[in-house]
Amino acid sequence: MASPTTSPPPPANLPRIVAASLIGTTIEWYDFFLYGSAAALVFNKLFFPDSDPLVGTLLSFLTYAVGFAARPLGALVFGHYGDRLGRKKLLVLSLLLMGGATFAIGLLPTHATVGSAAPVLLTVLRLVQGFALGGEWGGAVLLVSEHGDARRRGFWASWPQTGAPAGQLLATGVLSLLTAVLSESAFGSWGWRIPFLLSGVLVVVGLWIRLSVDESPVFQQALAQAESRRAARAAEDRTERLPLVSVLRHHWRDVLVAMGARMAENISYYVITAFILVYATTSAGVSKQTALNAVLIASAVHFAVIPAWGALSDRIGRRPVYLLGAAGVGLWMFPFFWLIDTGGFGQLVLAVTVGLVLHGAMYAPQAAFFAEMFATRMRYSGASIGAQFASVAAGAPAPLIATALLSAYGSSTPIVLYVIAAAVLTLIAVGVAKETRHRDLADVEASADAGPTAARTAGARSV
Repeated sequence: MASPTTSPPPPANLPRIVAASLIGTTIEWYDFFLYGSAAALVFNKLFFPDSDPLVGTLLSFLTYAVGFAARPLGALVFGHYGDRLGRKKLLVLSLLLMGGATFAIGLLPTHATVGSAAPVLLTVLRLVQGFALGGEWGGAVLLVSEHGDARRRGFWASWPQTGAPAGQLLATGVLSLLTAVLSESAFGSWGWRIPFLLSGVLVVVGLWIRLSVDESPVFQQALAQAESRRAARAAEDRTERLPLVSVLRHHWRDVLVAMGARMAENISYYVITAFILVYATTSAGVSKQTALNAVLIASAVHFAVIPAWGALSDRIGRRPVYLLGAAGVGLWMFPFFWLIDTGGFGQLVLAVTVGLVLHGAMYAPQAAFFAEMFATRMRYSGASIGAQFASVAAGAPAPLIATALLSAYGSSTPIVLYVIAAAVLTLIAVGVAKETRHRDLADVEASADAGPTAARTAGARSV
């Protein structure tokens, strides 16, 4: 068994590992969010030109949601092989898939050139993006979590989480710059392709950095132990070959908790950052440039506060910080839309910034919280399944549902109630979970190795 006293890499190595995970996740989220912003701004005209503008936006967001549908499959495949072969190899593969699909979107012909084949090709590439991202998140946060120690795990593991606002910042920044310097016709004709093609350069940088880091020592120890007992324990060996079976058998409660915890976090984020580009420009009369600039500023603040929330979770626990974020997001939704409806830039920035700061209170401790729920040889599968299956019900349809509610009722009130309902689900899920802040990941592995009963309690016991 891995000893709880097994030392992680020297502290000097940890920032390099964190940087590798952060840069990789930033690139992957840049690719993913770039699609969401383009879906709100131009894809309705380029790929669904025969539709009413709002209907075209709905169809555009539908292809956006397809990417989320592929994320659970990515979580299953990457989680399975990540628990068998290691975190690093799968992270390299996810980056290649995501970057390749994004680059290809930049080369796609539009509806005006190839007709209905254009949205079909767009949907296929979006599926590849979703599949890659489904495997990316779990591996990136685990690589950091398993290199660090329990005392500051929340802080260090929150840095890969900043890849989301960093990717949003980069994607929105590039689009904002292009819409500022290009005419609307030039941007719609060819300018929108530039940020997608830029992904090719970013992937090369990301691969160079990711290939330079070492595999997680906790995983290496667990793999060595599994090999040493393989011959003597054939039944357990079968389980080792199928981490998914172990997760569903021993950690199903933790998977449900993770899924519930993701509801408010995921739904609120895509309403605040993706749907806002539709609502602000159609209902509040705000220009595209103004809406993009507001998201840009708010994303910078979001990036800065996530490590602070992560550090706070090391001091007071994952659950209190997470619960604060869920309650805050639910309470903020009415002021959020009231501020946007004023049409003022300052009010728009305030609305989005406060929303993302509260979102960060959920997103920051999430990496350490989910990692601490599962044993090492099923941690990639467990964390990925819990996170990505929730995305299908949460983040995937969020902009679509919000746009449909706006179309049907012409008011933001149903959208507010939708987000509040998600916040209530998250409060319940996190409220019934156990605190994991002091858990040693090696102890979780030891408990899981003791047998099925111990494995079930490992996900619910605090050291």
